Amino acid sequence: MSKPLSDLVLAIDIGGTFTDVTLHDSTTGQAWTAKTASTPADPSVAFITGMRLVLEQAGRGAAQLSRVLHGTTVATNLILEGKGATTALITTQGFRHVLEIGRQDFPRRANLWSWVKPHRPVPPARVFEVVGRIGAAGQELTPLDEASVRQAVADAIASGAQAIAICLLHAWANFAHEARAAAIAREMAPHLAVTASHEILPVVREYERSMTTVLNATVMPAVSRYVARLSDRLSEDGVAAPLLLMQSNGGVAGAAHIVRQPALTALSGPAAGVVGARALAGACGIDNIITVDIGGTSADIALMAGGRVALSAQGRVGGWPLALPMLDMVTIGAGGGSIARVTEDGALVVGPESAGADPGPAAYGRGGTNATVTDAHLVLGHLPASLLGGAMRLDVALAEQAVSRVAARLGLDNFATARGILAIADNAMVGAMRVVSVERGHDPRDFTLVPFGGAGPLHGGALARALGITRQMIPPTPGVLCAQGLLAAERKAEFSRTRFTRLDTPDAGLADAFAALQAEADAWFTAEAIPLADRVARRVALMRYHDQGSELTVPFDADMGVMGTSFTETHQALYGFVLPHAAIEIVTLRLEASARMPAPAAPRAGAPDLRGAEIGWQMVHFASGSQEVPVLTRDRLGAGDAFAGPAIITQLDATTLVLPGQNCTVHATGALLIVES
Repeated sequence: MSKPLSDLVLAIDIGGTFTDVTLHDSTTGQAWTAKTASTPADPSVAFITGMRLVLEQAGRGAAQLSRVLHGTTVATNLILEGKGATTALITTQGFRHVLEIGRQDFPRRANLWSWVKPHRPVPPARVFEVVGRIGAAGQELTPLDEASVRQAVADAIASGAQAIAICLLHAWANFAHEARAAAIAREMAPHLAVTASHEILPVVREYERSMTTVLNATVMPAVSRYVARLSDRLSEDGVAAPLLLMQSNGGVAGAAHIVRQPALTALSGPAAGVVGARALAGACGIDNIITVDIGGTSADIALMAGGRVALSAQGRVGGWPLALPMLDMVTIGAGGGSIARVTEDGALVVGPESAGADPGPAAYGRGGTNATVTDAHLVLGHLPASLLGGAMRLDVALAEQAVSRVAARLGLDNFATARGILAIADNAMVGAMRVVSVERGHDPRDFTLVPFGGAGPLHGGALARALGITRQMIPPTPGVLCAQGLLAAERKAEFSRTRFTRLDTPDAGLADAFAALQAEADAWFTAEAIPLADRVARRVALMRYHDQGSELTVPFDADMGVMGTSFTETHQALYGFVLPHAAIEIVTLRLEASARMPAPAAPRAGAPDLRGAEIGWQMVHFASGSQEVPVLTRDRLGAGDAFAGPAIITQLDATTLVLPGQNCTVHATGALLIVES
């Protein structure tokens, strides 16, 4: 295969409805974008279609690619929609109901009297116990009974399981029993995906560790098949470049690493979008942003303060904890394809079920009959008659029919019903935005809202007003920002171990613990073929006051006094108080391994051409009344162009709605800066 002729990088993000493509040549600074419909039955089809589209557009060949970067919502959607592999859980005798018990709490915004605990990914009927016990200090209390392990695996196979998760008590302290159980499972069921907790999350908390292991096992078959199929198709098309996949931590890693730990990609696409938003905000001189990425199936929200997005070990996807290190984000089932329905008691509900890409919203004309958020936008006039630069026509009549069926049950007209659908979707997203801002000690009014994704700029104005935010930044290509964010990502992996250590008690074992983590990191660096000069390792500690229920992340320092000061300063900043007489302890050590890759140049806008950007007018039905609104094409807007809302701005990958009372200016990067007048 021929050697790449330039540093040509392909970045593709696959969402629930659309696949976004960016091709960047760092030698010349040229960039090309494309967008195509996703293919949920086989996402690799959309990947290859998008790759061919953008390569043809650029006049380049597949053999010229030097890197292939990929963000995917395959794992995210499997978890959100509960469509992963049928999974069995093997656990320690007496802990069969660890998933059912959970944390014995309910969502904060749920009604105490009507909330029903959701069905767990693995019901008790597919949880099997084994005899053997490890203590919290890592000592063996009861030897592992291998006969019970073999019986549990046989029962799992008989239950119809397609994957097996193994999470034994205190395996974070000593995984000998768990490793042996995993070996037996792989021997007896080589055709099944097997995940052991010590391989993916060797840290405390049985419920979170069990759920993370289960979710990894649940998505492993589909993700593994997908990555293998995609790799084969890339080879068939003549691509020799390495395939790197985006992880929830904001970094990329090789396909072999992801196949073993597919849950690392649970927030793959959304994380790429945050990385891209951070790079663009920096180019615009903005340090504090709240991002909201609204696609076809999900909405993903994150906050960046002072130019840095924090990592969290307490992340959630939908209703489930996923305790892997990830960008501090909240994901909910709300997107352009979210289905609106009326419950038996007459309440209007939107999502989390999605029409996806096939059949998609009713307006797509592919057989979908349910009213969706996209249909509501079309009924209200927020969307043009076509998407993807005219390649995809929207059927207003079908959207009206779908919305009218909901309206009939509510006793409302189509416009009121459509506004209700959007208001409910917006309210769900506002709640998630409060989680990453108000509940983290931040005032959202101090931030700039960055809405992106195919549907983000349609909702940005309403979301900003609901939170009192007066400024928005719309990326130059909001619908493909996740793909572009891949270009700004670095290679990254985290390695963690729980080790309880009080700061007032010397622990000589901390150095050995970090040495073990460094050995794991070195093995990863080698597997990723990262040169020694490019390797970076950052040590952090997850700390708390003794017996608190959660931890704060603090840079590690061998001087325990420095660690204590860092912790109390972080605690004061987040919670507004400290406990001067309480003991402070380290719970978990983490090594963050990374290797920076060449970053793309910041985008630049062309010359102003506001007059030439106007391509027509469209009737929009606001709550205050119907109004003719100018329709502008984004590719004719240049740096310095300014206008007042209302306005609709169309482009290949997204549509932006500027509300009445908002003013829009085009930044030198091509970003739209929208402020309240």
